[in-house]
Amino acid sequence: MHGNKEEHPTPHTEQEKILILDFGSQYTQLIARRIRELHVYCEIVPCTFPFDQAMGQQPQGIILSGGPDSVLAEGSLRCDPQYLSLTQGSGKKSAPVLGICYGLQLMTHELGGQVGKSERREYGRAELAVCGESALLEGTKKTSTAWMSHGDHIARPPPGFKTVATSGDIIAAAEDPQRKLYGLQFHPEVAHTEQGRKILENFVLKICGCHGTWTPARFVEEAVRRIREQVGEARVVCALSGGVDSAVAATIVHRAIGDQLTCIFVNNGVLRKDEYSKVLERLSNLGSIREDKRKLNIVGIDASGHFLQKLRGITDPEQKRKIIGAEFIAVFEQAARDLALQHPAGNLPLFLVQGTLYPDVIESVSVKGPSVTIKSHHNVGGLPEKMNLKLIEPLRELFKDEVREVGRTLGLPEEILQRQPFPGPGLAVRILGEVTEERLRILRDADEIVVDEIKRAGLYTKIWQSFAVLLPVQSVGVMGDARTYENVVAIRAVHSLDGMTADWVRLPYEVLEKTSSRIVNEVKGVNRVVYDISSKPPSTIEWE
Repeated sequence: MHGNKEEHPTPHTEQEKILILDFGSQYTQLIARRIRELHVYCEIVPCTFPFDQAMGQQPQGIILSGGPDSVLAEGSLRCDPQYLSLTQGSGKKSAPVLGICYGLQLMTHELGGQVGKSERREYGRAELAVCGESALLEGTKKTSTAWMSHGDHIARPPPGFKTVATSGDIIAAAEDPQRKLYGLQFHPEVAHTEQGRKILENFVLKICGCHGTWTPARFVEEAVRRIREQVGEARVVCALSGGVDSAVAATIVHRAIGDQLTCIFVNNGVLRKDEYSKVLERLSNLGSIREDKRKLNIVGIDASGHFLQKLRGITDPEQKRKIIGAEFIAVFEQAARDLALQHPAGNLPLFLVQGTLYPDVIESVSVKGPSVTIKSHHNVGGLPEKMNLKLIEPLRELFKDEVREVGRTLGLPEEILQRQPFPGPGLAVRILGEVTEERLRILRDADEIVVDEIKRAGLYTKIWQSFAVLLPVQSVGVMGDARTYENVVAIRAVHSLDGMTADWVRLPYEVLEKTSSRIVNEVKGVNRVVYDISSKPPSTIEWE
C-alpha cells in the first residue's frame, strides 16, 4: 500500500482556530506564538490559500501578516479579495480580519483607501497614541510604545474605517467594526510593542470570541482520538531518536493504540559518542501513561556502516540530508517487513510515526509560496515522493516548548524533556565536508567535552543548543615545541524559544577557556577552537 508525506488528517478542524495568511514577514511565526500563548490554536497558511478551503475550516478569525512587499509595486503579493468581504458565498458573515503592517496596507488598497510612499522608512520604536474608542485597543494605555517596520503608510483609510490610533502624523490603527475589519500599522506580536499582548487578546478572545481552551491536556486528548480513528486495527512503527520530539510522539501514539506500536531506533552512523547504547537503555525503561503501564516496545537497528557507505565522498549539505532521509525510510521499510515475519498474521505495519515539528514544516516548505526554502529537514524534505508507510505526525502543529509542555502533561521525565535538540541528520550536518570515521571520531570527542563543560557550569537546561562543529580547514599550531597543522573546531551555543530565531549565548570566559583547553589537549587532531557569535537570522543554528 502506498501513501505520501501529505497524507495527514486536517488538524483541529473541530475546535476554535485562527488562520494567519503569511505575506512573508519575518515576524509571522511570532504572531502564531503570541496567539498560542492565549491558549488558542492558530495555523500559518500561504497568502494564496484558497478562500473556500479556509472557510471550510471554520476559523474564528483571520490575520493578514506583514511582509517585505509594497502594495503599490507591480506583482506584490495578494490574497483572495473574499477574505475582506462582508459575506461568504453562503451568505454567512465572515470571520473578523486583522491586518498587520502590510496586511493593513493591503486591506486599505483593496477596499478603496489610499496607500502612500513614506519619505523615509519607519523602523523601530514609536510613540503610539490612542485617539478614539476601539474594540481592538480597549483597555490599553492612551500612550505607549509600539514597534514599526514599514516603508509605506495609510494616506486615507477605506470608506467605513475610522482612525483609532496614531504615531505622530502616521495612522497607526484603523478599524471598521461593522464589517469586523481591523488594522494595525505596527507589530503587536513583537516584544517591543508595550500593549501588543493586550491588543491580540482583544482581537482573539473578544472580537473573534475564542475561549482559550487549547491546552496541552486538550491537545493530547484530541491527538489520541485522531490517531485511533486514523489507525484502526493497523500496526504502526515509530522512528525514535532519543530526543524529546520522538519520545513525546511515541508516548502519545502508544497511549492511543498500545501494543499496535513498535518503536525503532536506528544507528545511522552519525550519532554522538555512545548515543546508540545510551538511548536504548534510557527509552527501554520509559513506561506508558496507559493504566496498565505497559512499556514501549523498542527495537534497535545498527545500520551505521550502511549509512556511512552512502555518505562516502559527499560534501554538499543538501545531498547529505536527502541521502540520510532516503536511507532512513528504506531501513524502516525493511524493519517493517522483518516485523511482519515475526507477527502471527504476517501483517505489515501501515503507518510510520515521526516527531516532525511546526518549525521543520515552515522552514522546509515555503509558507508564502514564492519565497525560498532555507533548507530541507530530515523529517520533511528527505522523504521520497512515494513510500510504503503512511505518516503519523502528532506534533506537526507544535513548537518545541509546546512539545515539552505536552510531555509534562504525559508525565515524561525531565531528563528526556530537557534534552537539547539534535538534528535528524546528526553529526553529518556538523561536519562540514565529507563524513568519515576519523572526522566523526574527532567531532564526537570534541562535542562530548562541550556538553560536559556546559553541564558542569549549570547552563545545559538554560541553553537551547550547545555543540561542536568540525570545520573543513586546518591551521598551523605549536604543541610541545613542534609545529602542527591540524583541524579547527567551532563551538556553537544559542538561546531560542522554538528554533525559528536564535541569538548566540554569551558564555562565561572561564567556560570557553576550559572547553577550548580540554578539546585541544584531549582530542587528537585538533589544535584550534573558535566560538560562533552569529544569530539566526542571518545564520541558521546548524552550520549545514
